[in-house]
Amino acid sequence: MNSRFERTGPIDELSSYPAWAQDMVDSCADAKREVVEHELFALMREAQLSTESTASFMTGVWPVIERFPAYMSASLMKTRYGRSEGDNMARRWLVRNIRVEQNHAEYWLDWAEGAGVSRDKVLNGWVPTDAMVLANWCEEVSTGDGLAAGIIATNYAVEGATGEWSQRVYEGAAYRESMPTPQALRWLKLHAAYDDEHPWEALEIVCALVGNNPVPQQVAHLRECVRRSYTSMRIVIDRCLAASRYGMDILREVAA
Repeated sequence: MNSRFERTGPIDELSSYPAWAQDMVDSCADAKREVVEHELFALMREAQLSTESTASFMTGVWPVIERFPAYMSASLMKTRYGRSEGDNMARRWLVRNIRVEQNHAEYWLDWAEGAGVSRDKVLNGWVPTDAMVLANWCEEVSTGDGLAAGIIATNYAVEGATGEWSQRVYEGAAYRESMPTPQALRWLKLHAAYDDEHPWEALEIVCALVGNNPVPQQVAHLRECVRRSYTSMRIVIDRCLAASRYGMDILREVAA
């Protein structure tokens, strides 16, 4: 039986978590860095991202934004109140945050409009098949895998990396000044701050679910889920950046 995990240190310090979790985070740092330090976000920060890449980003990432409450709802369906403290923590946290994520979908549309991409294009525009890799992975792990895997892949990995790249972009004065209204910056501003503790809370829940000493196979699986989330994010971002280099018409021809 796994020994029970109870955090004693600050929530946002890795040393507050079991050794297996610390090792997992360290072993995935390179994949996370490829997302957070991606060229697309560096260009966006300086308000130099092309019109084509901006449109590709807003439409390509939208499926994840729109479906995120559903991923969390799928995780919620796996909880059983009273089964364990980890289940109780997950249930309370998911219920509290699902509605918040729905609001974020509306804020994303506001951001897209501020960046020159119409709501109609985001809602109904063409999305390349490979740009769906992150949305499809999040759905797969949330619906078909265990509770801990779903939370660590989406709420820890995806939200954690998103919080970090959002902060980098929002801190760029050139980008903030390029937006026509404060409303257009609401999604970015919230994620630059809101997600600061959110992924740590998700990691705490996962540790409470699996304990201090999970079997090596379980740790390996959770690590793979985290890395696959980062890799899927990078694939989507690569595709969005490619739109400025090759043009959306050429990408459509390649996809066809």
